[in-house]
Amino acid sequence: MNDLLLSEINTEREDLLRAVMLVEEFIFEHKSSVLPLIDEMVEYCEQELADIEEPLAQAEHFINLLFLDLLFIETKRNSWPVAALKLAEAVSHREIHPVLKAVVFKTIGEQCGFEIDLVFVPEKVMLRLICDQQFAIIFDPLNGESLNWEELDTRLDELPQEPSEYLESMDTKAVLVEYLSALKNALIDAQQYTEALRCVDVLITLKPDDPFQRRDRGFLLHQLDCFKVAYDDYQYFVNECPQDPAAQILKIQLDNIKISNTILH
Repeated sequence: MNDLLLSEINTEREDLLRAVMLVEEFIFEHKSSVLPLIDEMVEYCEQELADIEEPLAQAEHFINLLFLDLLFIETKRNSWPVAALKLAEAVSHREIHPVLKAVVFKTIGEQCGFEIDLVFVPEKVMLRLICDQQFAIIFDPLNGESLNWEELDTRLDELPQEPSEYLESMDTKAVLVEYLSALKNALIDAQQYTEALRCVDVLITLKPDDPFQRRDRGFLLHQLDCFKVAYDDYQYFVNECPQDPAAQILKIQLDNIKISNTILH
């Protein structure tokens, strides 16, 4: 992993698009060509917003521009193809994973002069568009539907954690973890194991003690016929999560390997 990528994903600066572009370049070994597409959308939005002065009206119109004029509205789905997580391809074809779409919308919004950030509301990443000191719109990047305060309170009341933690602006690392997790799953579904392994390498850099990332790296190394290296990751997962059903199955497999090795020697 190159030094530029490491410095970008560990920075506290809010340049999410640049971070995602660097991650994409690392995983797929080519640079994204998304910037001209974003510039076009920014120019269009600025022209359409030019005659609107009232902050709330501006914000509402901006959301309509994204989903109606620029055709970014989509329906919920259980899985996403790899193309929906590659910036230029996803934006061009208007088939884009919600987390990646939130990053694109944040970039467009900021260049149009809005204060906009990503927040994690239980179960999903959403966008918060600040209208003024008293009012903000929280909306779903999938379809543009806004969340009213009654719905938000209901969701937060059901949480065991402190609700305020869910409304803090997501930092670069948190967003990259969400993006990379989705990309990893899409790559595994497509059996693109080499690229998926690069995804996991970045995720482990971001979350070095996460046993589930170590488990996934073990699986991918195994698929790439690197079982001796995969063994250590499998063992780490088994030790850290002994009650997990997958860990119990893996433990039996690892024990059988130890027995076989003992017999062979």
